[in-house]
Amino acid sequence: MQYCEMSKEELLKLKEELDERYKEAQSKGLSLNMSRGKPSATQLNVTMDMLDTINSSSDMKSEDGTDCRNYGVLDGIPEAKKLMADIMGTTPEHVIIYGNASLNIMYDQVSRAYTHGLLGNTPWCKLDKVKFLCPVPGYDRHFAITEHFGIEMINIPMSENGPDMDMIEKYVNNDESVKGIWCVPKYSNPQGYTYSDETVKRFAALKPAAKDFRIFWDNAYVIHHLYEDKQDEILDIISECEKAGNPDMVFEFASTSKVSFPGSGMAALASSEANVADIKKQLTIQTIGHDKINQLRHVRYFKNLEGVKAHMMKHAAQMRPKFEATLKVLKEELTGLGIGTWSEPRGGYFISFDAMEGCAKAIVAKCKDAGVVLTNAGATFPYGKDPKDSNIRIAPSFPTPEEMELASDIFVLCVKIVSIEKILETK
Repeated sequence: MQYCEMSKEELLKLKEELDERYKEAQSKGLSLNMSRGKPSATQLNVTMDMLDTINSSSDMKSEDGTDCRNYGVLDGIPEAKKLMADIMGTTPEHVIIYGNASLNIMYDQVSRAYTHGLLGNTPWCKLDKVKFLCPVPGYDRHFAITEHFGIEMINIPMSENGPDMDMIEKYVNNDESVKGIWCVPKYSNPQGYTYSDETVKRFAALKPAAKDFRIFWDNAYVIHHLYEDKQDEILDIISECEKAGNPDMVFEFASTSKVSFPGSGMAALASSEANVADIKKQLTIQTIGHDKINQLRHVRYFKNLEGVKAHMMKHAAQMRPKFEATLKVLKEELTGLGIGTWSEPRGGYFISFDAMEGCAKAIVAKCKDAGVVLTNAGATFPYGKDPKDSNIRIAPSFPTPEEMELASDIFVLCVKIVSIEKILETK
């Protein structure tokens, strides 16, 4: 029976029982964290033998003869560009290799547009108004970048097929102050949704009012499948934009941060020939080149895309039980109660939970008091403000499967208590 169908007396009795269970949970002194998508130590251990790939006796030359110990090669050694292009589903001439973090590249691209402009267009800092579209729930670090630059952010609702393209077309095609949109197109953060072919093609066919409008296509989880036999696929946005006559409209980002080591992976940007040339002109001032030894290490370790895919199945073996443990508790404890819905992703790093309106902050706070730390309620929306106070991001990656099951038990207990309190306000 749904909680809203229960009488006030039934709800009060149930709440009394749940409160007792909550006190027991508090008394255990737990300290469980499912707030951020950090890889666990066991995941990091999977890649430890990469450190043996290169040593003091190794040939440190790339396939084109470049000495990777020295200065130079602004856009990355050829084999690293090929590997990242294969991961992203594009071709090497579209790719620039950076350091360890794609977030840093995204920040750079917003900063360049803000201070110097894109492809000769007016720098955003000289405009009266700059706006960004933000599919929600979405990635808090994206929103932090645009907020940092004082860019106005506009919420765009998400569905299982991607963001609301009718709204996006209306804004992009008619408002010159709309300069960009944040996207996590595959196994989105936090829902784990993958954009449909129609959505990708509609993105590529946009007719922006602003010549310097850019799609910030953060393909962070492009190879982060949980299952070998159930994997989402997505069209290549670079080639779709080329076919639609909009080659300069997209910046695509990816990295090996959760493939090798988050602190020492390699990141890449893919874009049009014109965008790549424009970026490289500014990179000559910014850097003498990124870590080519690390690029060489990655290529020699993974060898090719097939090697990366095989490695990712090792990660999946670590991640899958944690997701399944969490989803099992959610299904068994909350199905049919009418107090929450959740995504069931086939990849990525998160599960998105939608509580009853007005309950997310209270659930997160109650979990914290019982020793379970979640991402702050509202974090998945610009300015940290969820208009419905409903969405909660669950990150199963860091704890063990056993810890995730325990944390999930406490989470659903808190969902039940807070939901009953909310319903009783109307009884």
